[in-house]
Amino acid sequence: MRDAVIVEAVRTPMGRGKPSGALHGEHPADLLARTLQALIERAGIDPALVDDVIGGVVTQAGEQAVNLTRTAVLAAGFPESVPGMTVDRQCGSSQQALHIAAQGVRSGAYDIVVACGVESMSRVPMGSAVLPGSDPFGSMLARRYPDGLVPQGFSAELIAARWDLSREELDAYAYESHRRAAEAWKNGEFDREVAWAGARDETVRPDTSPEILAGLRPAYYDPAVAGRFPEIGWKVTAGNASPVNDGAAAVLVMGADTAERLGLRPRARFHSFAVVGDDPLLMLTAIIPATRKVLARGGLTLSDIDLFEVNEAFASVVLAWARETGADLSRVNVRGGAIALGHPLGASGARIMTTLLHALEDRDGRYGLQTMCEAGGMANATVVERL
Repeated sequence: MRDAVIVEAVRTPMGRGKPSGALHGEHPADLLARTLQALIERAGIDPALVDDVIGGVVTQAGEQAVNLTRTAVLAAGFPESVPGMTVDRQCGSSQQALHIAAQGVRSGAYDIVVACGVESMSRVPMGSAVLPGSDPFGSMLARRYPDGLVPQGFSAELIAARWDLSREELDAYAYESHRRAAEAWKNGEFDREVAWAGARDETVRPDTSPEILAGLRPAYYDPAVAGRFPEIGWKVTAGNASPVNDGAAAVLVMGADTAERLGLRPRARFHSFAVVGDDPLLMLTAIIPATRKVLARGGLTLSDIDLFEVNEAFASVVLAWARETGADLSRVNVRGGAIALGHPLGASGARIMTTLLHALEDRDGRYGLQTMCEAGGMANATVVERL
């Protein structure tokens, strides 16, 4: 089987997902289109060579509806012969796009493909795809789970309770995410991966502290949920959870033989893949079995992995994952994670891969593992090997 390799990866800065955010004025199709243009310009290839563009978008409604990826491909000025497809695996959508791209290359279905993602949460709010009064789940799911499921914030609280994570631990982890992200920006570690010169991730807070974070109120307290789950300690706040963001990212994937033919330098190869389902009530814990599965599939152990990127939807998710896997947190999200950098849903998988690739290069690492929790109790996991 041929190797699928990454040749280039770029991202926007992550904008604050509010009308005051720097990226709010950009239509999501234009935001992704500009990212695609930057990717192709950096790689120096003819966009006509691209076999497909696969994009992740979570809230496929309003300005993000009607196959946004194809819209962005045309907006970017790619030839009309280049198709586009939009996928939805919730927060892991653009990581799933990476899987589809790499697996297509390995199978011979593609030679060159772009995996990407975008989300403008300021223009298309999370949850707006569900029409008022509609039921996206149906009666059969309700019969299987008669006690009902809960939104992600409550799942994060249940995880904190089940793994006995204290508020202090959650806030300390969040503080470290901001500290690492601020330090990375200060040292120029994001300069190569961000396509917008002079722009920075807007939700990094260099001046925060554990004391400031400790002063924030629980974000999800609900008396009805408290009665149903008395074990919840109400520790999840806006400070130890990911913010709302706008952003886009794109990764150029091709066969190793194609890269050689075009005179391009492969920077990493896809080593192994996994996608799993888990308890939809806890919802965010599938990264634990996904990590075990992707390591087993690749014939690797935890000690083989130089750097981990675990999406920081909530601090409780990463800390529970670390306890179960035994991963060394000093090698996890070394440039900060989504709590600081942001989590523009459909873009996050490609953003994290972009950050992981550059961090592996800068730290002379070999293997990197990326995993993301996803609504519905799912997770993707990917191992790449730097070349």
